[in-house]
Amino acid sequence: MTKTGCIAIVGRPNVGKSTLLNTILGEKVAITSKKPQTTRNRITGIHTDGERQFVFLDTPGIHKPRTKLGDYMMKTAQQTLAGVDASILVVEAREAVGDIEAGILEKFKASDMPAILVINKVDAVRPVNIAKTIEAYAKAFDFAAVVPLCAKNGKGVDALLSECEQFLYEGDFMFPTDELTDQPERQIVAEIIREKLLRVLDEEIPHGTAVSIEEWKEKKDVVSIRAEIYCEKSSHKGIIIGKNGATVKTIGTYAREDIENMLGCRVFLDLYVRVKENWRDNEFNIQNFGYREES
Repeated sequence: MTKTGCIAIVGRPNVGKSTLLNTILGEKVAITSKKPQTTRNRITGIHTDGERQFVFLDTPGIHKPRTKLGDYMMKTAQQTLAGVDASILVVEAREAVGDIEAGILEKFKASDMPAILVINKVDAVRPVNIAKTIEAYAKAFDFAAVVPLCAKNGKGVDALLSECEQFLYEGDFMFPTDELTDQPERQIVAEIIREKLLRVLDEEIPHGTAVSIEEWKEKKDVVSIRAEIYCEKSSHKGIIIGKNGATVKTIGTYAREDIENMLGCRVFLDLYVRVKENWRDNEFNIQNFGYREES
């Protein structure tokens, strides 16, 4: 008998939620960055193991929004929590429950949500800190399990999957067994380009960027892609392009490598930089860039 279930991955920005999802799947379906607020959309990751299919939903990091895009991200996280069988709260080792985490736990209590506590990045902390974190969260919520792990190297991930099995129910798989995500290839490619913007650019500039795939042509073993990078200010455009186009060329080189690995063929990637003033506070532009609430 096959079993399946939907499990949300939640937490504050930059705790390693997307890295955890990628490690579980063994493939990169969610972009990652050292910069916070990397994930903007809900990302579905599908892990099928024999008679079990885990459907994980990676969510934007919970934060206090300052733009309409931020509002959208928080609505996405809240809507995801409303439609899952269980949740994984990802935290780092701390002696007290933070305000953001306390708010998430209140939502768990209000909806009677079963949850697992994941303490990530345990390779960088002492065991005593992990013990204090477990003690603090045990007082705040009755977790179904607590799993210390390191999402980056995969240590503890198998234990997490074993604990997640308690939330699966008997039923048909929701997705084909060879499917890893429900994201269209164009969306993944746009996110890969945005990841490289986060990697190459400093400070706030990459947070004000969006990527749109304008053209996609396939010929034999070659895919030609034209993408447009949007930023919020004319001064940012010059920084993204760089002297003699050096910066945007570096972004394109990094992105093309990942896109070729994903598609399994050669890729020609053309990047163009455009300006849309303050697009993160414009409802039309937010939706136009693909940030739409789930129906």
